[in-house]
Amino acid sequence: MGDVSTSQTSPLPFLKGHGTENDFVIVPDPDNAVDLPAATVARLCDRRAGIGGDGLLHVVRSAAHPEARHMAGEAEWFMDYRNADGSVAEMCGNGVRVFARYLQRAGHIDAGDMSLATRGGIKKVHIAKAPSGSGATGGDITVSMGRAVLPEEGVTVSVDGRSWPARNVNMGNPHAVAFVEELAHAGDLLTVPPFTPASVYPDGVNVEFVVDRGDRHVAMRVHERGSGETRSCGTGACAVAVAAARRDNLDPAVTGAPVTYTIDVPGGRLVITERPDGEIEMTGGAVIVAEGTIDPVLLETERP
Repeated sequence: MGDVSTSQTSPLPFLKGHGTENDFVIVPDPDNAVDLPAATVARLCDRRAGIGGDGLLHVVRSAAHPEARHMAGEAEWFMDYRNADGSVAEMCGNGVRVFARYLQRAGHIDAGDMSLATRGGIKKVHIAKAPSGSGATGGDITVSMGRAVLPEEGVTVSVDGRSWPARNVNMGNPHAVAFVEELAHAGDLLTVPPFTPASVYPDGVNVEFVVDRGDRHVAMRVHERGSGETRSCGTGACAVAVAAARRDNLDPAVTGAPVTYTIDVPGGRLVITERPDGEIEMTGGAVIVAEGTIDPVLLETERP
């Protein structure tokens, strides 16, 4: 893999996309030839000095990436996902949808079923056909998000003198789900909401604050690890649906019936279904809004 700080002398193609306003810088790099150090990723995701995004989607063929070669037989493409601060992340549910939309736009895939490799494992994706006459690139995208893991040990989350118990849900990345009276109780979410005991999440956590809106219908705000508050979080919405189902005594493994929750996020709406076998599906939109090239100066590791 080349070193972008010394060898990237020509403009680098990029795209910008979002899923329920969770937005991403997309860097197509099928052969894994571009190095993206954390500082470079953070600069690209900077909303004032860069392109701006909640994260970066590095599009690589699985066979070309050392972390994904073992998955190449099942999934041609690997989502090398980075948080806005440049740190590496296991998975991003909204990112998977935008990643799939890019592959469709680029002509690598068509509407229908496909598999994508992520650090959180293989994700099954279904792209619906666009409604006739809509003019859209494609219809909603459903991502099979895997099964939730529910560690027994939870935490207490505190904001501005209020505290709530938070359910520990792992969706390939860690979440703490707190049900609150008002979304405003989450505060400004500019910094990580304090939680105890800290030992439960040694590598940090995504924290969701949730209020009820109706029958199997909730709204949420989220502080994403490494990115701050975002307009949407796909794995967070899944974690919220799982926590809500357990709270409401609707665990599909117990009832034998799938359960679906509508999750309102600041950037739109996601629909989450958990099946009796534990498999979770997330459905929502994904849009590519722009494409262009990045000035090589922005990619330099050391800037004057």
